[in-house]
Amino acid sequence: MGADGVVGGDVVADGVRLTVDELAARAGVTVRTVRFYGTKGLLPPPELGPRRVGLYGAVHLDRLGLIEELQRQGLTLAAIERYLARLPEDSTPLDLAIHRALVASWTPEAAEELGRAQLERRAGRGLSEEQVERLAAMGALERTEDPEVFRVDPGLLPLGVRVLDVPIPLETLLAARAVVLEHSRATARELQRLFRETVWKPYRESEPAPEELARMKALTDHIQPMVAQALVTAFQRSLREELGEAVRGTASPGTAESR
Repeated sequence: MGADGVVGGDVVADGVRLTVDELAARAGVTVRTVRFYGTKGLLPPPELGPRRVGLYGAVHLDRLGLIEELQRQGLTLAAIERYLARLPEDSTPLDLAIHRALVASWTPEAAEELGRAQLERRAGRGLSEEQVERLAAMGALERTEDPEVFRVDPGLLPLGVRVLDVPIPLETLLAARAVVLEHSRATARELQRLFRETVWKPYRESEPAPEELARMKALTDHIQPMVAQALVTAFQRSLREELGEAVRGTASPGTAESR
């Protein structure tokens, strides 16, 4: 608690200020769910605004989305708590959105069909036709035969909305998506091959009892979230290293000249 008596004084520093009802509507969950996650310590406490009304920020919105995604992956609340505890302390809302998008890509959830008003409420903003096209390019939504109805990927929409205000050409978004799909599919194929040849095949050849086969399959299902987290962490670390190299490479000539 800060000196001014505000709990979590930096949780709405990003300018997003939502009541618990608005947070629940944006995240597509119930107010009861938000409060439950808060009591479990999975969400940081809100900032206290005028009349001691709790105000939530982008960190809450993205962490809530990540919690929901991890639950869809089959993690228990205890496992989710451990997952969140391993995230870097300086994780930004964008970091959490990336985590959710990459975790969701492991087993994509069913798309939701939303009307424009519902889509904009979920996005937390009005959307122009150009912005809808950008979201489509990122894979966050697809158009349907009805121009006012969209097939939305709940896992990718929050990240897509965050990227809308970044001045990235549409062609770059399309190319970036193609790169991610190409390499994620290659990674999935290689992981499947590795697991099949080194774990599953020898296990089958040992002629285990039927109940052991079922247990082995259940264990492999639980491995998926761990692999997803490893991929997310490795991707973020690699991205930061690449960005660091690019910054150092750009700064070197100027540094040399100043000597």
